[in-house]
Amino acid sequence: WGPSFKLSYYNEYKSYLRMELGLTTVVLGSQWGDEGKGKIVDMLADKADIVARCQGGNNAGHTVVVKDVHYDFHLLPSGIVYQNCKCVIGNGVVVHVPSLFQEIEKNAAKGLEGIESRLVISDRAHVVTDAHQLADGFYESERSARSGHELGTTKKGIGPTYSSKMLRLGLRFADLKGDKEALKGRVAQLIGDIKTRFPNKNICPDEEFKKLQEYIPRVLPLIKDTVLIMNQALARNDKILVEGANAAMLDVDFGTYPFVTSSNCTVGGVCTGLGIPPTKITDVIGVVKAYTTRVGAGRFPTELHCEIGQKLGDIGHEYGVTTGRRRRCGWLDLVVIRYSHMINGFTRLAITKIDILDTFEEVKICTGYELDGVLLKNFPSDHNILMRVQPVYITLKGWKTPTLNCRKFEDLPPEAKDYVKTIEDFVGVKVSWVGVGQSRDACVIIQ
Repeated sequence: WGPSFKLSYYNEYKSYLRMELGLTTVVLGSQWGDEGKGKIVDMLADKADIVARCQGGNNAGHTVVVKDVHYDFHLLPSGIVYQNCKCVIGNGVVVHVPSLFQEIEKNAAKGLEGIESRLVISDRAHVVTDAHQLADGFYESERSARSGHELGTTKKGIGPTYSSKMLRLGLRFADLKGDKEALKGRVAQLIGDIKTRFPNKNICPDEEFKKLQEYIPRVLPLIKDTVLIMNQALARNDKILVEGANAAMLDVDFGTYPFVTSSNCTVGGVCTGLGIPPTKITDVIGVVKAYTTRVGAGRFPTELHCEIGQKLGDIGHEYGVTTGRRRRCGWLDLVVIRYSHMINGFTRLAITKIDILDTFEEVKICTGYELDGVLLKNFPSDHNILMRVQPVYITLKGWKTPTLNCRKFEDLPPEAKDYVKTIEDFVGVKVSWVGVGQSRDACVIIQ
């Protein structure tokens, strides 16, 4: 594994990925987030002309490691690390502009240059105000007082902003380009609605308008008609890579409601969040962490309240990129992955962090749920039922061998190969990548 071999192999690896990037490739999380989507996007992005975000806000977090430098992204698409790549924040995203500029400055300080010259924000995207963030905290406090628990939101204002959008009271980036007095009126209307819900809270519309005025000059050059940009790119046959935020089990329609996010983070959100036709999506990659994690409240059946769960979290450094909260850990749940595939129609899978299992004597995989002795046929929609199910496991022998230097499927230990094949056979989708470490090249390519 000397330098010359690594360089030669990495060039071969990049060539393979270039052939495999479709016209519009979508990368989606198949669990409850934190699957390592940023790594997969990073591996593919240097072949892409455009990398786009289609939903969510800075409640999402991706880490990309380039030459031992850790870049943390919350609103910026991960493709921003490539100088030849244009990055699009689509109309389905909600954006807290001060947080966006803080993120730009933080990553620029690590050596990432020319970010704003390669970034555009949809004029149809909605603005997250400080008032939305305050409202998020107020709602969580109310829930805690009423029911004794919170949903576990990031308190970044995402849910309240989507609520304003659906009530037709939201601020769009197009509004920032228009008449100043008209904008002031819209801000007053928005804050008035929030104050109606929380009359005892001190939220001033004039202060919110003043904050908007401070960053408008800097953000104006970034605001574009991204629906036009995306469809012009499709007409040119440009390579487009869409980076999903959050994950299928946090989707507001298909996830573990009400313990979900406020947007559609399944494949349908790509079309509505970017304005591109479904017929233009050629590849949907489902990212599967080799075990299961979750941040915040809400059940996941394979959660381990024991030293094994603690060990997974410790070895995997399972702390949220956005909140710093420790993630809850458990065995891989293939009921979840199969359900996610039903919704998204994955064309390929990418397994991440299989190296975290390297030291285990045995590993378990959930292949079903039992409810009162009856095997369920699908993932339940009712969270109260989910609270009562018991996971049905199969047990596989651990490989007890480091996988960090594996780069081909043949390099993996036989037991690790069995683990991958078990996933493929159960879900019915081929695995194309197996992540064996954090760095960009720490990945097994399966041709």
